Amino acid sequence: MRTEKEKMIAGEMYVPLDPTLTEERQKARLLFKALNETGDDEKDKRQEILQQLLPNSQPDLWIEPPFYCDYGYNIYAGERVFFNFNCVVLDVAPVYIGSRVMCAPNVQLYTATHPLNAEARSSGKEYAKPIRIGDDVWLGGGVIVCPGVTIGDRAVIGAGSVVTRDIPADSFAAGNPCRVIRAIDQQDDV
Repeated sequence: MRTEKEKMIAGEMYVPLDPTLTEERQKARLLFKALNETGDDEKDKRQEILQQLLPNSQPDLWIEPPFYCDYGYNIYAGERVFFNFNCVVLDVAPVYIGSRVMCAPNVQLYTATHPLNAEARSSGKEYAKPIRIGDDVWLGGGVIVCPGVTIGDRAVIGAGSVVTRDIPADSFAAGNPCRVIRAIDQQDDV
């Protein structure tokens, strides 16, 4: 029989109040509380906390506190990833972030979701869908990425957008719901 954690990571319906999951969320909360309380003069301490909170991310990950997540271990961040102030990652399912990704303030990445059917939703169970963000992506301020979305390499998502479906590589996309506005020419701004 599969554990609730195994079901959660596999994207199946699971019980979020499972004691193991509750304990793991509490551990993450203590770590991001400690991270959020570090000062600019405590860079070594901040890096130690990040390594514990986000063990599957590259060591050069930079986060401007405050930062919030569910578990931390489901966040896979490549090299030179930057999260600005007040970002939230609900990493119930894996969140794959490529290298050189920039997240402006208030970016929110949500893998957690709930059944649309009220009876199923009232059961207390939920599920999640992974998020994938390619290399060299820029997420503008206040962007929300919904469960199951993939954002292609070198895409730019405009501030305030709600990304409900996949965005192809080399695209500028914006809006609510987010849609592709135009292709990005790699000679733009050069």
